[in-house]
Amino acid sequence: MSLTRRQAEILDFIRAFSAENHYAPTLQEIGDRFGLSSVATVHKHVSQLVGKGYLKRERRNASRDLAVVTGGRDAAAVLIPLLGTVAAGMPIEALPEAEEIALPEQWLGRRRTFALRVRGDSMIEEQIRDGDVVVVEERETARNGETVIALVDGENATVKQYHRQGALIRLVPANPRLSPLEYDEARVRIQGVVIGVLRRF
Repeated sequence: MSLTRRQAEILDFIRAFSAENHYAPTLQEIGDRFGLSSVATVHKHVSQLVGKGYLKRERRNASRDLAVVTGGRDAAAVLIPLLGTVAAGMPIEALPEAEEIALPEQWLGRRRTFALRVRGDSMIEEQIRDGDVVVVEERETARNGETVIALVDGENATVKQYHRQGALIRLVPANPRLSPLEYDEARVRIQGVVIGVLRRF
């Protein structure tokens, strides 16, 4: 599961504090570190980290009962840019939003990795739904059948399955109610290939 920037910072602080002191920080100490005057706010962040499986509570009602979960989810979180909104439907403009999200390192692609929020339902059979965030590895080429972020006419971005037939590019939805979009290759530029999907339940 993805982390907000603040959750990633708190997790990294708890990990470093625990490694140095051999016990976890209190909620007050976490709040002091990040300038959070409300312990309730700290408690909310910590509870979300527990719910997502990054932390666990070792003893009930103890002030230092937090422990970092060992295993797959405790890898260092990495911040990637959330660059805007992309259409799973007809193309819409992708606008920079100056936002970041945190991911475990193993979610990153081999190249620059970024995220986009999805609007629309054209990719529902690929388990990409309206409101999801897709994790994208930046690439300028794709293989047939890969799910890509395609920029059409230099300004409109869409998420679709990529198929090339000679000089014709077909951007195919994963929704039987919708038809493929077809363009001359000169009108389409691949921005990246989708390598992951994040969903908030």
